[in-house]
Amino acid sequence: MTVTLSPPDEASPPAPASRGGRRLLRLVPAAGAVLAGVLLYLSFPPRTVWWLALPAFALLAWVLHGRSWKAGLGLGYLFGLGYFLPLLVWTGVEVGSGPWLALAAAEAVFGALVGAGIAVVSRLPAAPLWAAALWTAGEAARARVPFGGFPWGKVAFGQADGVFLPLAALGGTPVLGFAVVLCGFGLYAAGRALYERRARGVLPRAAALTAGLAVLLPVAGALASRALVSDEAEAGTARVAVIQGNVPRAGLEFNAQRRAVLDYHVKETKRLAERVDRGEVKRPDFVLWPENSSDIDPFRNPDASAAIDSAAQAIKAPISVGAVVGKDDGKLYNEQVLWLPGKGPTATYDKRQIQPFGEYLPMRSLLHRINDSWTTMVAQDFSRGTAPGVFTIDGTRVGIATCYEAAFDWAVRDTVTHGAELISVPSNNATFDRSEMTYQQLAMSRVRAVEHSRSVTVPVTSGVSAVIRPDGEIVQRTGMFVPATLVDDVPLRTSETPATRMGIAPETALVVVAAGGLAWAITRGVRGRRAA
Repeated sequence: MTVTLSPPDEASPPAPASRGGRRLLRLVPAAGAVLAGVLLYLSFPPRTVWWLALPAFALLAWVLHGRSWKAGLGLGYLFGLGYFLPLLVWTGVEVGSGPWLALAAAEAVFGALVGAGIAVVSRLPAAPLWAAALWTAGEAARARVPFGGFPWGKVAFGQADGVFLPLAALGGTPVLGFAVVLCGFGLYAAGRALYERRARGVLPRAAALTAGLAVLLPVAGALASRALVSDEAEAGTARVAVIQGNVPRAGLEFNAQRRAVLDYHVKETKRLAERVDRGEVKRPDFVLWPENSSDIDPFRNPDASAAIDSAAQAIKAPISVGAVVGKDDGKLYNEQVLWLPGKGPTATYDKRQIQPFGEYLPMRSLLHRINDSWTTMVAQDFSRGTAPGVFTIDGTRVGIATCYEAAFDWAVRDTVTHGAELISVPSNNATFDRSEMTYQQLAMSRVRAVEHSRSVTVPVTSGVSAVIRPDGEIVQRTGMFVPATLVDDVPLRTSETPATRMGIAPETALVVVAAGGLAWAITRGVRGRRAA
């Protein structure tokens, strides 16, 4: 019996065992791509294993190295599915698996496109740089299209507990995410260089240098950026009360009990007022209610207006109320209303980044023709606000980024550039029950705190509500589906981080780098084919 390692002769078909082995080998890259996506998902809250993002991208680099763009497209899509399917499972909690699967499949398309690009640049010198820049470019696109974008799941949002977090203050979420991806691809490059040394007895110097820089520069940058992170008060402090009134029950049906939700927040505020009157708690300078705390329009319903005012007069402090408000032109707005005791509403902020398929229905007429029941999910579209939300409350300038807006860089940044000394992220997560969505969103607020060096308050109808310092530390938090109140003296800050000042410039620069690497790889490939 003769054993050979060479391919079998073309005239004689391979043995069945050999065929099966080859099929299994073909599945290895696909399995590796899916596993890499799952590892990236596992790096996100509520888990604190942020470092799993590094082996996730190292594994992705191994899977894509030297592949054709077509193979990269398919493997990138599998990576995207491995990542987005578990990450976004909360989107189907109340509406079924259809929307969840559709959203995950759509978001995975960006993974496919990035995978194709990474495969193309994988043989260039300094491959980790081009690959990480391409990932950032993919996130930039995903944050803008379609329907205004969906930046949920940016790599930066999984790093609230990680050593790279200070980089958010340097260049925002694009630089933070780029550093993590660069380090992951650098780890693969280092492993590849060591393998070649073992196999050939020679360490490729250029590859080793590239790998070392790709790993060490992000770490060094994070350590240096710690100087940008501070929770020191620059403009004094403000005593803030965050109210979590709770809801009668989780899910979409909480909307059917709008008056109960309002009454719960009134009750919890009056309970705080009683504690203040007994001397157990110092009186807050102002009170923050969550999004949808009054889905009864207080401008059109005197009973709702009276209930809110009774709470404001009991606590003797202004309240920022999350309300659903209809205007005279028939438009509907998700609005924050600044309510002064005895005076009523004095300022409003209309949510600007509204959620497709949640607050408005894209392609309504088309969906109506396909399945009329789909249009009942969003009976009336909300309209977008146009102006940044910054309330001046008792001398403190409070920036407002309502719920979904916390995922968008611009929606938080421009509250700070318009003078916010403190950021509030009023939210309503009751629709999503006890899913990971709440913890993913809370992590976003922690990253935003560091990015702009501001305290961040997170009032949520059903939890988790929190108070976050400018260094990203949660100093107070509530449980879920319990009434609760948080009172804290939060430091106010006025200085701007480099990330705040530069805005989209770092992201733009990285997109240019990605385009340059892709152009170089394509040009190199064309020249190689012509030479052959």
